[in-house]
Amino acid sequence: MTFVLTDVQREFRDTMRRFCEERIEPNAAESDRTATFPWKSFEACRELELPAMGIPVDYGGAGADGVTQAVMIEELARVCASTAVTLLISKLGMLPVMNFGSEALKRRYLPRIAGGEAQASYCLSEADAGSDVAAMSARAVRDGDTYLITGTKYWITNAGISDIYTVFAKTDPSAGHRGISCFVVEAEWGVKVAKHEEKLGLRGSPTGEIVLDEVRVPAENLVGEEGRGFHVAMHTLDRSRPTIGAQAVGIAQGAIDYAAGYMKERRAFGGPIADFQGLRFMLADMAMRTEAARTLVYRACSLVDGDPTGDLGMVGAMAKCFASDTAMSVTTDAVQLLGGYGYTKDFPVERYMRDAKITQIYEGTNQIQRVVIAKKLLG
Repeated sequence: MTFVLTDVQREFRDTMRRFCEERIEPNAAESDRTATFPWKSFEACRELELPAMGIPVDYGGAGADGVTQAVMIEELARVCASTAVTLLISKLGMLPVMNFGSEALKRRYLPRIAGGEAQASYCLSEADAGSDVAAMSARAVRDGDTYLITGTKYWITNAGISDIYTVFAKTDPSAGHRGISCFVVEAEWGVKVAKHEEKLGLRGSPTGEIVLDEVRVPAENLVGEEGRGFHVAMHTLDRSRPTIGAQAVGIAQGAIDYAAGYMKERRAFGGPIADFQGLRFMLADMAMRTEAARTLVYRACSLVDGDPTGDLGMVGAMAKCFASDTAMSVTTDAVQLLGGYGYTKDFPVERYMRDAKITQIYEGTNQIQRVVIAKKLLG
């Protein structure tokens, strides 16, 4: 199995790199500083039809393969992790519809996401139900041809921006994880944003608490069958985690590129600091770890595309875990390579470091990823 990019993928990567440097990077620092959604960058992504990449052709999308999508996310995250997550989260929100939804749901929502006319959020976590999904308290009660959904969801990416929320709630509270179901809820039906979090990093991507108080949802907006929501959620995260790995790789690569350029320009003791062997070794180690992470991410993405011989659950967990740990290590080293300058907001490496941290946490903490990996190994 090889993960060398095809000629088409390399050409796409080069196009993405130019686009990101010209249209996305100029907005990144301001979006981070003001903690505001990067609308200029999102509109630029729409112009290039990037929201369509992960949506099947039959529903207005480009139907790109998983590795090509990883390349897109990596290049976006290389200059602005917040912009990368705007595309990641809509794809995450729609994966349950793509894989389990009725044809009517697919026709109703996927073209809107593909065209960039709407954005989506994935609403699984609660205050006391993060890694322990079965502990959720949100309820969905059948009422004729509708459901009434009541509950509060925490850590919701794109809260207040999204038009569509994929919400998990219990239809049978006595059945544990077997009583969870999944629904597509439109924001205008009564989804309220209670607050937005003030975050360390990824500040251009709003994260908030959403409240549903007997929000009435048509029964046809049930995704799959009642009681299958836990399976839908885990199946979705298995297919999404590799792209978090791609985001982490992009963050790490951005830090490497900036640190390397700085080392060639910064002078000390009569020459560029790039001449110091200790610093050269640091940079080499950063690049080695990032390349290893990239290869693991590409392998996981190829499994998403349907390799029947691979174990997506384990490899996806490995890709997300290793790449995000790598991003945290590499960005910390990048700050060190810049010395005091790296610790200031005049240079982007401190933002890369802050952004990298969340990749170790969301879509399952890296401790949970290790639980998944060990469980597979031990049977």
